[in-house]
Amino acid sequence: MATPAVRSDLLLAARAGDGRALDALCTQWLPVVLRWCQRLGGRGVDADDAAADVFVRVLDRFDGIRNLNSFDAWIFGVTRRVLAAHRRRAWLRRWVPGVVADTNDSAAGPAERAEMSEISRQVQAALDLLPEEQREVLVLCDVEDRTDVEVAAMVDVPVGTVKSRLRLARARMRREAERLRLGPDQVPARLSLVRSEAGDGLD
Repeated sequence: MATPAVRSDLLLAARAGDGRALDALCTQWLPVVLRWCQRLGGRGVDADDAAADVFVRVLDRFDGIRNLNSFDAWIFGVTRRVLAAHRRRAWLRRWVPGVVADTNDSAAGPAERAEMSEISRQVQAALDLLPEEQREVLVLCDVEDRTDVEVAAMVDVPVGTVKSRLRLARARMRREAERLRLGPDQVPARLSLVRSEAGDGLD
């Protein structure tokens, strides 16, 4: 799965206050952030709302970025924090009705749910059951084809920790696939189903 090249000229122009450069940067990274929100948000998190909130923070804090060479890690960190806040609100909606104004309790709208195959939904359900730290590395490594070195920089842990989490995540995905009676041809080793179907129209 292709991800945007981090263009230093665009980043420098955007940080200097060039509105067109900042718009171009957001347009370039919106599909990536939306995919992260879809795959990492979990139950009750509206991916579109979360992605919108990510870019509100990006626009508000962009001029404070110190190291433009780590922009991908920075925007992933923003996404993680936004998703954490959305998950807390989703938990409140499920268990304390009325505390937070109720919204659509699914990360995908009706049209998107109709388009996703039953197998794709089951794969995503299995993915949602992973602990957050394992789900992150599995999505970044196996869905987005990033190296363990890249992922270590993005989530700010040693490479060995990424490898350990990835090993645990893959093992648990295999167990969940067996529990859901999904055959090996339905849950490929690199989760191509989640990559091709959950991200339709975003590549």
